[in-house]
Amino acid sequence: LSQIFLKNLGVAVGLVALVICSSSLYLVFRKRKLIKLKEKFFRQNGGIILQQKLWQQQHQYSNETARIFSEQELKKATLNYDSSTIIGQGGFGTVYKGFLADKKIVAIKKSKNVEQSQIEQFINEMIVLSQINHRNVVKLLGCCLETEVPLLVYEFVPNGTLFEHIHNANKASNLPWKVRLGIAAETAGALSYLHSAASTPIIHRDVKSSNILLDNYTAKVSDFGASRFVPLDQIEVATMVQGTLGYLDPEYLYTNQLTEKSDVYSFGVVLVELLTGRKALMFDRPEDERNLAQYFHYSLKEVRLFEVIESNLNKEENKEQIKEVAEPAKRCLSLRGDERPSMKEVAMELEGLRKTDKHPWVNEEVINVEEIEYLLAETSNANDGSITTSAHDSVGNPGALDFSGR
Repeated sequence: LSQIFLKNLGVAVGLVALVICSSSLYLVFRKRKLIKLKEKFFRQNGGIILQQKLWQQQHQYSNETARIFSEQELKKATLNYDSSTIIGQGGFGTVYKGFLADKKIVAIKKSKNVEQSQIEQFINEMIVLSQINHRNVVKLLGCCLETEVPLLVYEFVPNGTLFEHIHNANKASNLPWKVRLGIAAETAGALSYLHSAASTPIIHRDVKSSNILLDNYTAKVSDFGASRFVPLDQIEVATMVQGTLGYLDPEYLYTNQLTEKSDVYSFGVVLVELLTGRKALMFDRPEDERNLAQYFHYSLKEVRLFEVIESNLNKEENKEQIKEVAEPAKRCLSLRGDERPSMKEVAMELEGLRKTDKHPWVNEEVINVEEIEYLLAETSNANDGSITTSAHDSVGNPGALDFSGR
């Protein structure tokens, strides 16, 4: 009996040892497979080239460059992408709120797909966008290339979108005229910087109130998923319609030619949103009121501006400035691109009004243009010449980096 027991015990111990060894071998094999898969994705996503470019950039300039995050870092930051950390979701993919090891809060954007033909473009955009250092532009901190689709890591902006603040009745009351004018001036300044101050002109292509984030009512332009870089003095011919209905440049729709003036039109719609509190498209309204840009033009033509201005702004002390802001809004919404002002002109105009609002004793007629240009330049912390990537045309699949989702 004891011999049988010992024999059975030996068999049981052998089986247990076999299971343990098999499990250990499986785990080792699986770990190696995962490491190889990460390495494959890293190479596939252009990680080696990006590493070299970032290294060169770091040695050439003293300013901070983008980081390449490991997948493990971002998994830990988001509790393995737990649903409780989701702060945005849509057809584009998902945005997570994450806490890095150094306690820094970030927004991690996980797209649904990216085409391999767009990898070189992705690397160039990473280099250029990471060098933008403007107080009114959301900072791109880096990316993770160890996943099938690259993850982008941005600074976290805590107070939600301008869209939410304008169109939520409870929040709209916290947006008095002075705050709205400030947001408009800051957004215009950021777009002006992207169009002209950066060495590579950047067209956002999807300017809208839900792509303007608020940090204690300081505006920050975000979502460069649709943005493109354009050679100086050239236009870009788009292969697909890009943008959001209600904000789309009507000229772009029938010419397929994209210029900085497309952003100007979209900004005009945002400006009218700030003035009226209405959405860019309102299908529950009468037909002549559904498109905000058209309705605004019609109201100006019929001299009914103050009938469409948001009620809590429609106060006597605001009326003069509202009329002065309505004028550039009207020009931004011109059907012809060549009749629209540049973002620099709009930014200077709004900054001038803002300055007058802060210092009412200043005579608007004698505001020094050079001083306003200086003030606009001061909003950027960027060093001149910090962006050295040559201008390039990156027309391709706009969805490759489209993290918009609103």
